[in-house]
Amino acid sequence: MKSQHLDPEIVSEIVEMALSDHVSFDQIRDLHGLGPDKVQAMMRQTLKSGSYRAWRRRVRAFSERREIYK
Repeated sequence: MKSQHLDPEIVSEIVEMALSDHVSFDQIRDLHGLGPDKVQAMMRQTLKSGSYRAWRRRVRAFSERREIYK
């Protein structure tokens, strides 16, 4: 993330989208050009460590239950 300097409003929007269970990584890529690795890195930098781990667990759990998810 350090190579890209994004407006704080854009970062906030991306974080909100990533936290939503209804927005996929593909949709984030289409809107902002960031792939899953970049989104995860942004989330790691933006969220508290416990919140980041909870988000990753939730994303992992959803992806195991659904064929197409984030």
